[in-house]
Amino acid sequence: MYVSLAALALGVATMAAPARAQDDRMTPIAAPAQPDAITLDTGPLPDAKNKEAWHRQYNSTFARNVTVATLTPFLPAPGTGTGAAVVVAPGGGFRTLSMENEGWDVARALAKRGVAAFVLKYRLNQTPADMAGFEKSMAEMFSGSAPRPRVEPMAMTARLGPQIADARAAFKLIRARAGEWKVDPDRVGMIGFSAGAMLTMATALAGQDAKPAFIADIYGPLGAVDVPADAPPLFVALAADDPFFAGDGIGLIDRWRAAKRPVEFHLYEQGGHGFGMYQKPTTSTGWFDAYVRWLGMHGLLAAKK
Repeated sequence: MYVSLAALALGVATMAAPARAQDDRMTPIAAPAQPDAITLDTGPLPDAKNKEAWHRQYNSTFARNVTVATLTPFLPAPGTGTGAAVVVAPGGGFRTLSMENEGWDVARALAKRGVAAFVLKYRLNQTPADMAGFEKSMAEMFSGSAPRPRVEPMAMTARLGPQIADARAAFKLIRARAGEWKVDPDRVGMIGFSAGAMLTMATALAGQDAKPAFIADIYGPLGAVDVPADAPPLFVALAADDPFFAGDGIGLIDRWRAAKRPVEFHLYEQGGHGFGMYQKPTTSTGWFDAYVRWLGMHGLLAAKK
């Protein structure tokens, strides 16, 4: 399957939300307060000239031009934690981040179930500083003349140096402060959406010391990869009408199974791309409940004995 990486760049913003025309306009907003965000030690994005900017679309919040990575903890209420933790990587084609639908909302829902969640605001490829320029650049990417290179998971891994560094720093920080946050350093996993799913796979396969204990790929590409013998348990959710990845085969699933590593795959009839935590009238909305049950099946919803 050939997929426009350019189209993927705004896939979350264009395909994720309910189809409400009045909400589709990108409206610039001031950066929201993030008092709990912790700056990671990966430094500023090299040669980045445009500053971080935020906007609203589809009643949700997005960030772009992220040049300095942060990690925001969402911790369970005292006495309710299981010791498990999840790094949450929003999507947006490495050009924007769906911070609310695929970040904060996911983290809050996990924390309610006793799982410490940490939203990773990772560094992004630069976009035009002004909103009009950003919108124009995205429109050009969706044009019929835009190049459509093949999405190769391993090739994507090779191109994600800054983002993998951010993910590694997130795991390092969580384990360093595990006692403070009441987290079991051996039970830190990762979940990613779209581009965040690519980053999750890259972290698991090429993240060196990150070593997530379990991972989830939510509407990311499912092309075949080389699966190590110690690959973590994998949860996958995708809609059959996803315009980007539904026709890409399930080589990832096949390879995980061939390596005799745990994998669970949910293919929903409808849902499009980027459904995240939006409440849509499709069965894809049930992915989070299925994911929580999967966590429970792996003993991650109870304190380690």
